[in-house]
Amino acid sequence: MRCPRSSATATSTTDTDYVAKLTDVSPDGASIILTEGVIRARFRRGFARETLLQPHRPETYRIDLGATSNVFLPGHRIRLILTSSSYPRLDPNPNAGHPLGIDNASDHIPARQTIFHDQNRPSHLVLPVIP
Repeated sequence: MRCPRSSATATSTTDTDYVAKLTDVSPDGASIILTEGVIRARFRRGFARETLLQPHRPETYRIDLGATSNVFLPGHRIRLILTSSSYPRLDPNPNAGHPLGIDNASDHIPARQTIFHDQNRPSHLVLPVIP
C-alpha cells in the first residue's frame, strides 16, 4: 500500500525533520512499526535546491511512507505517529539551518512543531484498502 501523508505544520526553526510512522496496534497496546517516511524541511520542494523555512509560517509537506502491505487482525488499530526524529536510524537535525555537515553539538537548537488540522489546513493520511 502507498501511504502518502500530507501535513500542514509550522516550526520555530529554519529547518527541521518530519517523520511519519504507520503502526499496527494490537489489543494489548503493543505497537509495531509497519513503515516510516521522512522529509527534511529544507528539501520540501525537491533536492535540487535547499529552501530554509520562515519560523512559525505554515507549510505543507508530503511524506511518502513507501510501499507496504498489512492485514490488520480483528481488534487491531492503525496508528500514525508524526515526530521530528528517528534516531538512531536517522542523524538528528540540528534545526539551525546551517549548511549540511558543519554543525557541532553547541549548534543544535530545539524545534517546537505545530501540526494544523482545521478547515483551511487539513492534515490527512491516505490509505488504500484492498478487500
